[in-house]
Amino acid sequence: MSTWANLGVQDSASPLMEQLIFFHDHALLILVMITVLVGYLMFMLFFNNYINRFLLHGQLIEMIWTILPAIILLFIALPSLRLLYLLDEINEPSVTLKSIGHQWYWSYEYSDFNNIEFDSYMIPTNELSMDGFRLLDVDNRVILPMNSQIRILVTAADVIHSWTVPALGVKVDGTPGRLNQTNFFITRPWLFYGQCSEICGANHSFMPIVIESVPVNYFIKWISNNVNS
Repeated sequence: MSTWANLGVQDSASPLMEQLIFFHDHALLILVMITVLVGYLMFMLFFNNYINRFLLHGQLIEMIWTILPAIILLFIALPSLRLLYLLDEINEPSVTLKSIGHQWYWSYEYSDFNNIEFDSYMIPTNELSMDGFRLLDVDNRVILPMNSQIRILVTAADVIHSWTVPALGVKVDGTPGRLNQTNFFITRPWLFYGQCSEICGANHSFMPIVIESVPVNYFIKWISNNVNS
């Protein structure tokens, strides 16, 4: 999760988020290079005492500053398109999780395992434990196995919501009457926090998401306990 004075993005916990961070750094480097070049040219222009006698007939420079930005845009567009296709790819998921957005909580269904389902509400501040995070902790966490391909189906029961977990590189809109899907792969055990990132009404930011990533054997044990109960 993001912490105080965190200037960069969160540490990635999935291959998709790693690729998103790589693309962010790639695009940022290009922007820095353009900013430095244009800044240098503008700075030198203030101290230039010479006048170009061909100023009104600069076909060569016109060609350069038309073709060069097009080439730079290709260096941004091609990795971006590759990443968009990677984000939409579904690779034989091991677990399918269905998330339904309500005002102001999420419902989850594990349809692969005898249809385990529960609601996940934010813990009020006056009931929060000392080690909890205000406005981020929930009463029922989503338990998912690490090192497994996870598919998530997202929809909404009332208005548009958005299931967003930054550390996993996941942001899926939940629209009433529509089922959206994406996939992710958690690479380490941890607690991952997210929120609804859609403007779906008053208090829309207080729809927290908490994912607890555990080893596969712990996940199977949790599933067995919930199915038997």
